[in-house]
Amino acid sequence: MVVNMRLDNINILVFAFLGDSVYDLYVRKYLIDNGFNNVNSLQKESLKYVSAVSQAKIVDELINNNVLSEDEIGIYKRGRNYKSNSHPKNCDIVTYKKATGLECVIGYLYLIKDYERIDDLFKIILG
Repeated sequence: MVVNMRLDNINILVFAFLGDSVYDLYVRKYLIDNGFNNVNSLQKESLKYVSAVSQAKIVDELINNNVLSEDEIGIYKRGRNYKSNSHPKNCDIVTYKKATGLECVIGYLYLIKDYERIDDLFKIILG
């Protein structure tokens, strides 16, 4: 059964949940395409992109360089500002919330099937 979903009825953290997976997939594919074929080196190298600290730096650069559209910034802010008291031990709450906001943008773009925009963002993110 296919259900039409309205994106404004979806909890913003669902965008982050999906965005986390999409983000991770893009990074892993990029690393494999660039010759990383050892699981340990893949894991170590992926942390440059997928850790909350890395994602927070990346989203700051995307915003500072006016890469994100108004809609994307709106989604980012909804994710970043979502009330949550939990965060990983290896980073502070502000960093974690910025990373969550970035994952929300990626998840949102995936749900609206704007794969070209995701590709464009990852060309910037991955260099």
